[in-house]
Amino acid sequence: MKITLLQNTSLKTCAFAIRTCWQSHEKSDEGGQSDKDLIAKVGNKFKHGSTLEHLNYTFYIEGISRALLQELARHRIASLSVKSTRYTLKELKDENEFLVSSSKDSTRANKYLVFTDNPLVDKMSILALENLRLILQEKIPNDLAKYCLPESYKTSLTWTINARSLQNFLELRSSKSALWEIRALSFKIYNALPEDHKYLFEEKLTRDIMFEKNLED
Repeated sequence: MKITLLQNTSLKTCAFAIRTCWQSHEKSDEGGQSDKDLIAKVGNKFKHGSTLEHLNYTFYIEGISRALLQELARHRIASLSVKSTRYTLKELKDENEFLVSSSKDSTRANKYLVFTDNPLVDKMSILALENLRLILQEKIPNDLAKYCLPESYKTSLTWTINARSLQNFLELRSSKSALWEIRALSFKIYNALPEDHKYLFEEKLTRDIMFEKNLED
């Protein structure tokens, strides 16, 4: 998977919103350490989480499975614009060779599937992908053919979320009990954040040095 941060709200904007409550705008240092401390104090220490909703982040997320997409949909305070199967299944339909379950063809199937490292699961995913390719070549409409999509089929989306909801996401999805793929996503999302914003989320991550190292390798 690949994560790109497209845009984010400045810390100055969040601090301005907080200072609105006390009309203390003159104490702002334009997003500097004073403002950062204020955001952490009010938003995290004093648990006025609504103030963190003024911070928004937009990510472009590529190469995740549709199984993970379902997990993302459970985080309701976020906006998703997802790659449409109605308009993009043509890429699979245009494949003219069989995508059989051999190691040779796994490289080609990797363009479309997220592999789990479980040989049997991955083999069946490739076979499901091949069945879908054959169905598409029968000129069955995409809206009907997509009912045969394997859960491992790759998708992409633009995802916008505020800092309060992102804290909740990172706390839940970095847990060792989370789905392995969304756990990997949680660390990559954190790593994609601006360096001066990460302090707001550090305590929400379930740290696992070996897991993070594997993400980098």
